[in-house]
Amino acid sequence: MRRLHLFEIEDQTWCPASLRDAATDFLHLLLGLSNPYAVIVPRLQAGLAACGTRRIVDLAAGGSGPWPRLLPRLLADDGSIELYLTDKFPNHRAFAAFARRFPERVTAVSTPVDARAVPAGLAGFRTLFTSFHHFPPQMAREVLADTVRKRQGIGLFEATKRSPAAIASILPAPLLALAAAPFIPPFRWSRLFWAYVVPALPVLIAWDGVVSCLRTYTPGELRELIASVPGSDTYRWQVGEEPNPRPIPPVTYAIGHPE
Repeated sequence: MRRLHLFEIEDQTWCPASLRDAATDFLHLLLGLSNPYAVIVPRLQAGLAACGTRRIVDLAAGGSGPWPRLLPRLLADDGSIELYLTDKFPNHRAFAAFARRFPERVTAVSTPVDARAVPAGLAGFRTLFTSFHHFPPQMAREVLADTVRKRQGIGLFEATKRSPAAIASILPAPLLALAAAPFIPPFRWSRLFWAYVVPALPVLIAWDGVVSCLRTYTPGELRELIASVPGSDTYRWQVGEEPNPRPIPPVTYAIGHPE
């Protein structure tokens, strides 16, 4: 299936922040229920060790992504892990709610952070979960180039796939969003508005979910992107798919760190 870089509603500047937050809150719920990224914990730990860092800088973190399930596992092995949550459009309430659970280990970055130009003060192993597909090829190269230029490690992880089966699995999501809207923490009246008064939330979930699958890079495409970045040959890269127990699809990953 050819990669199509169609637009996602939540990426648009005209998308209301409250609608975007409702969508990222729902994605956060789905990741918590399905836990697709549990299988990459050993690879994430190996990447941190290779870089000699205990700080993770999560880019495009949405509603805090898979971290409620991943961070306790990492802390069980190394209690000194630090996590910085960042996004170009920060979900402030979701970030703050998660940071309160781990006040000494999680920092919610309230200012916008562009993954193509991460501030020098945010040094650490960079991660992007279910978000690298948001970047078209040229912007994806810029994300990688900024990482290589600043000699940081990076891990790209995608639970979506470009396949008919993956697209079909998205179809129940809008109905689940409607059913779950009142119960997703943190509670927001605006989420109920976008779910029931103006039912834009299920439309966004359906459209952006399908488009996310169509945008997802394959391992081969990730290798081509990496090879096109100046200086990437000074890094050690691992690219592939990590199997999940069925019916959860495998996780596509690309992990790089300086030689």
